[in-house]
Amino acid sequence: MTDTSTTSTSTRPDRTAWGAVGVMALTSFVLVLAEFLPPGLLTPMATTLGITEGQAGQAVSATAFVGLLVAPTIGALLPRVDRRALLTVLAAGAAVSNILVAIAPSFVVLLAARLLLGAAIGGFWAMSLAVASRLSTPGRLGRSMMLVNTGTTLATVAGVPVAVYLGALAGWQAVFVGVAVLSALTALTIRTVLPPVAPDAADGLRPLVDTLRAPGMPRGLAGHVLTVLGHFAAFTYVRPALGTVPGLDAGGVAVLLAVFGAGGVVGNLVVGMLVDRYLRLVRYAVPLVLAAGVASVATFPAVLPVVVAGVAVWGLSFGAWLTVVSTWMARVVPDRMEAGGGLLVAGFQLGITVGAVVGGLLVDGVGVRVTLAAAAVVATVGGLAFGSAPQEPSRS
Repeated sequence: MTDTSTTSTSTRPDRTAWGAVGVMALTSFVLVLAEFLPPGLLTPMATTLGITEGQAGQAVSATAFVGLLVAPTIGALLPRVDRRALLTVLAAGAAVSNILVAIAPSFVVLLAARLLLGAAIGGFWAMSLAVASRLSTPGRLGRSMMLVNTGTTLATVAGVPVAVYLGALAGWQAVFVGVAVLSALTALTIRTVLPPVAPDAADGLRPLVDTLRAPGMPRGLAGHVLTVLGHFAAFTYVRPALGTVPGLDAGGVAVLLAVFGAGGVVGNLVVGMLVDRYLRLVRYAVPLVLAAGVASVATFPAVLPVVVAGVAVWGLSFGAWLTVVSTWMARVVPDRMEAGGGLLVAGFQLGITVGAVVGGLLVDGVGVRVTLAAAAVVATVGGLAFGSAPQEPSRS
């Protein structure tokens, strides 16, 4: 990887490099697709490996656990490495991980392979806000982050539903091989299209500590974690949850996952246009709507129109969540983008890890409906905490 001593945080381009921002969106698409393949392929993966669906869900929590460790520390551990080179290596690591998952002879090997993916995801998202700020003019940063986040929502719109369909035709291992090839091509595209990106100026872990001390940061991050935890305690097990809907086969599940993803695209775009002006409002509205969607699926699983509507608003709100929390973080600590981004990702991965683990225990112990109901309560608490946190800039 390229070592650079250029660490100025004030360098901004005269024009937004939309092609490079598009590559960032492609990278988010590929990594999120790989991260959330297991929820859509949970049942066949569990059958092949001879484990329960709750155990198979830990393929998500293992990924998130490593992301939790990598996200807040990668900037401090690699303070002088060119971020283009770093992103290239991370995408290549995702390709290796997906190949290893496809050929894994046991659940233990599969989990080990997913740890590598977790490092790639944690590293990418920790850098995404800072890199986007280097590719964008100050007045276009919000739109750039919306575009990057659109890659995430498109992964759930097109990627996961198509993966469910292809998994039914060719097997879940073939799906992971295909995503591995796509990850390798993405690494090549990053290296070719992105310009060199110098890291933020840093002094070890001090920026993280300073960021955590910003007014409202602990409460806001706690609300962020609880909202994500509630979402993933439910979404990791969405396949068995939707399997309880009368008359809904694998094709129907894929359609509902596409509805979830389509809602995510709409939510990201609509909230992305409103968030700068109405940040205080959407900080409450988005997580509470998410909780309402999860609750409706848990409460009325036999009423298909309610399930469809619940899945749609669930997807809409979760698709907007990254834009909302990124905007809030940029508002509170505008001078510490890498540290703030790392903490957001760490909180996100912590929520995924705990949500997938606790959700798996609940699914195996008390059933999927109770799990979704509990997840809705947790997301509600998280939304209230996040919405009530201050959003004024901290004074360095």
